Amino acid sequence: MNTLFSKTTKAVQNTYETLNCSGGSLIIYHQNQLAVEQYWGKQSNKEDAKNIQPHTRFHLASCRKTYVGFAVAYAVMNGYIDSIDDDITKHLPIDKQHPLYKGTTIRHLLTHTHGLKLHNDGVERVFKAGEDWGYQGINIDILSEILQFTTKKTIAQIVKEEVFIPLQFKETGWYNQFDDSFVEVIRPESQPHWTAPINIDGSGMNMYASTREFAKWGLLHLNQGMLDGQQVIDPLIIQLATSFQSPVLMNPDLPDNGFLWFVKNSPAQRSEIGEFVPDGSYQILGYTTVTLLVIPQENIVAVRAFNSFGNPEGYNYLRDVKDFGNNIMLDIKQAIGV
Repeated sequence: MNTLFSKTTKAVQNTYETLNCSGGSLIIYHQNQLAVEQYWGKQSNKEDAKNIQPHTRFHLASCRKTYVGFAVAYAVMNGYIDSIDDDITKHLPIDKQHPLYKGTTIRHLLTHTHGLKLHNDGVERVFKAGEDWGYQGINIDILSEILQFTTKKTIAQIVKEEVFIPLQFKETGWYNQFDDSFVEVIRPESQPHWTAPINIDGSGMNMYASTREFAKWGLLHLNQGMLDGQQVIDPLIIQLATSFQSPVLMNPDLPDNGFLWFVKNSPAQRSEIGEFVPDGSYQILGYTTVTLLVIPQENIVAVRAFNSFGNPEGYNYLRDVKDFGNNIMLDIKQAIGV
């Protein structure tokens, strides 16, 4: 165990022991150096299950949205989308439009302020676009359609061409076939939020990554598109995706977002980022409790991963993920004697 991040490591191990999971992992980079790489448990509850290993692929759940955000930023920077303040109907084919979409912009989709919701295979409006915040999956569906219409490519194609191929990522992607390098996602049989789509175009919740490659995705952002001395991504794409983009909302306690990333721009009570984590940091959390946190001020990238889907009774996921960042900051402060 790295003594610098001992509090964080113990806390993540405690989360692993609390969740209904069979395995977990933690990777922390500090000053672009690997500081912690820890693995616990096995890939499933089966008797012959393999141990969690560096190449083990975890289900990312909503953490996949950082790749969707990247694809949108790529489309903006390359002129496929004029502005994120464009009405979404400008960038959708006629057969994909809906009367309730009017007045909703790409910015609203990216920052969860769109107010749209799927209901009984239809669309309903919960609140006027730009006036509140709500976490609904319909925004990813619409963003996927916008990207296909404007770029003529799927999310998966954009990310593969711009990121996975240049970085030689072999353990990250959308999958509908699985081998023994994938975790089994442990969940109740009746889990209502679980879906297992078969398409691999990047719109679905079937993205997996190893902890080590997911951490490198974070490093790519921390270093403004550069990894291992190579400028892979236009830094303006990274800056666009990870900077504060939310419209001004009446309730100051609602979360702040970039291009689907949660960003630390204010002390919002409903933010998923810890109170001790400095402004300018950004994070993503999935329903599998997989978390990626980037703290530019401290030059830190941290990833924790588990293979549960859903939360056990009594577990406060929001408090736990906030404390993930808080413990990192407490470890840093202790190391420098503050």
